[in-house]
Amino acid sequence: MQPSTSIDVLITVPFEPALVSALQEVSPRLRVTVHTAKKAEDIPDDVWARCEVLYTTPHCLPAPEQAPKLKWIQFHYAGIDKALQSPILKQPGLVTTTLSGASASQMAEYVLTMLLALGHHLPALMESQRRAEWPQDRWKRFEPVELRDSTVGIAGYGSIGRQAARLLHGFGATVLATKRNAMQPADRDYTPEGLGDPGGDFVRRLYPAQAIRSMVRECDFVVVTVPLTPSTRGLINAAVLAAMKPSAYLVDVSRGGVVDHEALISALEEGRLAGAALDVFPEEPLSPGSPLWDLPNVIITPHISGNTPHYRQRAVQLFTENLRRYIGGQPLYNLFDPKRGY
Repeated sequence: MQPSTSIDVLITVPFEPALVSALQEVSPRLRVTVHTAKKAEDIPDDVWARCEVLYTTPHCLPAPEQAPKLKWIQFHYAGIDKALQSPILKQPGLVTTTLSGASASQMAEYVLTMLLALGHHLPALMESQRRAEWPQDRWKRFEPVELRDSTVGIAGYGSIGRQAARLLHGFGATVLATKRNAMQPADRDYTPEGLGDPGGDFVRRLYPAQAIRSMVRECDFVVVTVPLTPSTRGLINAAVLAAMKPSAYLVDVSRGGVVDHEALISALEEGRLAGAALDVFPEEPLSPGSPLWDLPNVIITPHISGNTPHYRQRAVQLFTENLRRYIGGQPLYNLFDPKRGY
């Protein structure tokens, strides 16, 4: 790429003019086009033909012949498992990046909310309120599992897990975590200033992914944040659930398919697990007939843990950093590795 050449950037999600201006200010070489679209057919052929950088969702990807100049796809989400079968991602030399880190703050707050809600028996308290009931055994029934001095295990020490660990550190909890490469505690991907755990300082011990059962045995709470890949599908299975303490709680903000829900329902119904908070499901929306709706020790939310009014601003901050790196010939943040699946 010659220093004087222009770079056509196509954005298919609705960005406000101020955000587009912020991207344009990165370099006069950028020609930014916003063409909101839900599928590739909504984009004119001439726009695809000149596109070099694409900012998009997994549902709006061109065929290889539509975008012959395409060199880099920046996805609007951290999880891109729904895009992995697209032929464009198999093009030689194409660089793909995700938005990992842009959701870390709000999802970590969600995790903390659920840990506190489960540990302080919020579902049972709300049921007592609904019944206008003042339990005589309230001291015993609502005795909390405090985060202070508890052990929280995080399956997948990425951006969400690291920000959760930062927050948990302030509560006095001990954090354990699994990581694909447990010998490298530092985080080399995108981390907003003041967030996360770039140096691995808030985790007491890192376990290799294969040792997850050893980790969960020690935990009062287990938080699942791994991406969905062939190696993580069914990761939280009957054997892992059986290794957890009967008094422990599970919080899942990963992807549907990581937790074996049949095994989870059995563990909850049989009292082999104290409770769970679930934001993701193998099939969404969750079927009205699912037993999970009726379990008193389960909190169900409709896949909203990453929701925030600030998402696009945070997305643009990351995209801006990657555009600077792209123009400067530096490695991009959040490079997708097809061998790992994330």
